[in-house]
Amino acid sequence: MRVHKEGYTIITIAFFLLLAIDLICYFAFGKLGLYIMLAPTLFGLIFVLRFFRIPKRNPELKINSIYSPADGVVVAIEEVEENEFLNARCIQVSVFMSVWNVHINWFPFSGTVKYFKYHPGNFYLAWHPKSSTHNERTSIAVERNDGMTVMMRQIAGFVARRIICYAKERNAVTQSQQMGFIKFGSRVDLFLPLDSEIKVQLNQKVVGIQTIIAEIKERV
Repeated sequence: MRVHKEGYTIITIAFFLLLAIDLICYFAFGKLGLYIMLAPTLFGLIFVLRFFRIPKRNPELKINSIYSPADGVVVAIEEVEENEFLNARCIQVSVFMSVWNVHINWFPFSGTVKYFKYHPGNFYLAWHPKSSTHNERTSIAVERNDGMTVMMRQIAGFVARRIICYAKERNAVTQSQQMGFIKFGSRVDLFLPLDSEIKVQLNQKVVGIQTIIAEIKERV
């Protein structure tokens, strides 16, 4: 199992912390104390390793397809006004990531980063409607070669306290390239053109860079 670089520090801290707990139990209660704590501490270490795993993905990518930027469940499909950058009516599709999901985020299509901004904020539960505009988040707008632009938001949840984003304005990005990482429960919003053909449904499980969220015809 490959481990994501964003997990190196947390995994190291978790290993030594859990090891210290086992040693304290051993010296305080002998072998019985060690045996009692060994299973939960091993589970804790495996959980942390699993959270930061890098999955094997071999997506069959298509130019006009918008792929899911994350693993998780679709928690919102609605028409909204996007006023931060696009200043237009859009279809918002939101994917919620639980602590059991891979938390890597990917660029859902190829293009050029036209806008990036980090917003400090609150930590509502990630599926809460206010989380999209009130939580700690990053906003990224990517323009395709045909001029079509999609806004994305990485949103921190109740547990998450750190968003990692690799996007930089004016940089070219490719479909399936890593966009960033959100540490523990969180969500990603997509703001798509109104003529997008949505391919997912509410409560549907999606897989990053494998599940098609929408089809958008190439602009002429």
